[in-house]
Amino acid sequence: MSLRSEYSERTPVLKNVADDIENLVREILNGVPRVDRISSRVKSVERFLEKTEGKGYHQPLQDIQDQIGVRIVVFYRSDIQTVSERVIREFREVENRPMEQPDPEVFSYEARHVVCLIPPDIHSRHKPPIDFFELQISTLFQHAWAEANHDLGYKPHGALTYEFRKKIAWAAAQTWGADVIFDELWNQSKPQPG
Repeated sequence: MSLRSEYSERTPVLKNVADDIENLVREILNGVPRVDRISSRVKSVERFLEKTEGKGYHQPLQDIQDQIGVRIVVFYRSDIQTVSERVIREFREVENRPMEQPDPEVFSYEARHVVCLIPPDIHSRHKPPIDFFELQISTLFQHAWAEANHDLGYKPHGALTYEFRKKIAWAAAQTWGADVIFDELWNQSKPQPG
């Protein structure tokens, strides 16, 4: 059986698991301020196959941890920590890392990525062929930039010119700056104790 067929066969059960995890995350974050949206998705067959190309996955059906993804979008950078702590208390995390460019002169994709085990009750109900899902927590600005960049820069329809890449970098820098400023303004506007 081809990798395409095997992955296609598992997507319905992955969708059920994703829906249940999304509902659980909604319960966990009920009443938490400044959460813009919570959504889940199962990686499409095409994106799954693209991810396997040239990446050295020996067993992609087991190794690719983001077959199920849950995204939480918050208003401000400081909300990421609050939401992360609340959600992670409920899930058994396997990996937790900020996705950010290590070079301060380079602006690119940013978000918090947490790989978690599928909760036992959801796992036993659906019996998915995987044990993990990926949780992404980002701000409105990070999310907007990532969505646009995915089509324009990450999965382009042709070779990117120098000027095109510079424009993407400029947009990333502007997004980062707006994100930082709005977070600072939000924190400065809160009533001070005492």
